[in-house]
Amino acid sequence: MPSVSIGDSSPLAGGPAEIYYREFGSGAPLIFLHGGWGYEIYPLHEQAQAIEDFRVLIPDRSGYGRSTKPAVFGPDMHRRAVAETLLFLDALNIQRCIFWGHSDGAVIAAMLGISSPERCLGLVLEAFHYDREKVHSRSFFQSMRSEPESFGPRVIDILKKEHGDPYWSELLRSEGQTWLDIARAANGSARDLFDGGLSKLSVPAVFIHGAQDPRTEPWELDAVRRELPNADMHVIASGGHSPHSEAADCREFNRHLENALTRWSHIGQLA
Repeated sequence: MPSVSIGDSSPLAGGPAEIYYREFGSGAPLIFLHGGWGYEIYPLHEQAQAIEDFRVLIPDRSGYGRSTKPAVFGPDMHRRAVAETLLFLDALNIQRCIFWGHSDGAVIAAMLGISSPERCLGLVLEAFHYDREKVHSRSFFQSMRSEPESFGPRVIDILKKEHGDPYWSELLRSEGQTWLDIARAANGSARDLFDGGLSKLSVPAVFIHGAQDPRTEPWELDAVRRELPNADMHVIASGGHSPHSEAADCREFNRHLENALTRWSHIGQLA
């Protein structure tokens, strides 16, 4: 895997950072931002044909994979990850690109689209999070924090191979604690992760979501529709938390993905 140095201070690493990334294909740049457990748990193997005409880059954020560890987690983790992502783009001299974010990565991509729209040609937002409190996921995050071994041998084996042993359990504990901290930061006027600012997103965005996603609160998608009434939203009836990597749903996911990429690849001049 290639890597880049992103200078003396990554906001996510809390100091100098080396960011490793996967790269394949050629053409317009497409950056995939992984979720909270890393890339390998929900890889892009089924998407090779859908994205074959793009230069796909998949960075490991600080704290993940082979990149600098550990990261500085906490309730503002997503915003610091935005800053690190921009440093990653600068290191590779990428001025504009498409972002595809999954789960935590979708939050980061949306925040990036709000704060730096000039860097974004379009956003694919999969398994998107809007709610800070995530009441129905509280026990899940508590298990991550207190009992990472409870997720079973298959998951643990993947996490060990990607992040290292015993660091994988530290990563899950930190991620779980982060979401519990985010919930505690919620208040009546800003229950959402974007402090009421998602409506400011002007970048073309496509939401692709599994109707059976266990990490989604019942009201979240309706809230997104209210704030972004013109955004494309595709809900896959049988989809779970990662439609792109689920055998029953990846074909439908790919259709929505290809349609979006086809539109955006002909807009503007990519650097």
